[in-house]
Amino acid sequence: MSIFWIIILSSLAMSLIALVGLVTLILSERVLRKIILPLVAFSAGALLAGAFLHMIPEAIERTEDITGIFIWVLIGFSLFFLLEQFIHWHHCHRVPSEHKRPVTSLILIADGIHYFIGG
Repeated sequence: MSIFWIIILSSLAMSLIALVGLVTLILSERVLRKIILPLVAFSAGALLAGAFLHMIPEAIERTEDITGIFIWVLIGFSLFFLLEQFIHWHHCHRVPSEHKRPVTSLILIADGIHYFIGG
C-alpha cells in the first residue's frame, strides 16, 4: 500500500473517531449524567498525556532553559486551577438551573487561549 493511501485511511479513521462525540446527542440525560465524569477524566488524561509525553519533551529538546519550561508548565496549571476555583466560587442570585456549567466556561476559555496562541 502506498504512503498516499495510508495517509488517506489514517485521516478517515481519525475523522470517524472524532465523530464519536455525536453519539452523545442521542443519549438520554440520565445516561449522560452517568458517563460524564469518566469521559471528562479520560479526556483530561489524554490531554495531559499529550503534553507530558510529546509537547514538553520536544520543548526540552529545542531549548537549554529546562527550568523555564517547567516554570511555565507550573504557571499554566496554577492559572487554570485558580480560574476553576474562581468560577466555582462566584456568587449570584439566579436559580441553579440558570447557571452555566463551570466546565463549559473553562473549556471555552482554554480553547480561546489555545486558538489565539496556535494562530
